[in-house]
Amino acid sequence: MSWIVLVVSGVLEAVWATALGRSEGFTKLWPSVVFGVALVASMAGLAYAMREIPTGTAYAVWVGIGAALTVVVGMISGAEAISVVKVLLILGLVGCVIGLKVVGDAH
Repeated sequence: MSWIVLVVSGVLEAVWATALGRSEGFTKLWPSVVFGVALVASMAGLAYAMREIPTGTAYAVWVGIGAALTVVVGMISGAEAISVVKVLLILGLVGCVIGLKVVGDAH
């Protein structure tokens, strides 16, 4: 269950990071509200997951999922340029996150 919560929390990290960018320095109400709610939920999920998953692994997975999804959302929305190199680097990041899950279970 902790891994599911951690993955959802990583997705919420991408939500709050995207909302933060769209809030334009907290001058837009709804992106600011989405930011606050997603931030609290993401942190709460991370804290919950860290009860069973080692801190370093949980944090790396949380950040990796959030960073990868934030870039993908940026690429889809047109805010980020798409390149083969960026896509390969994001895939490498996702592969490392999966690797941490696999190695963590082996221990």
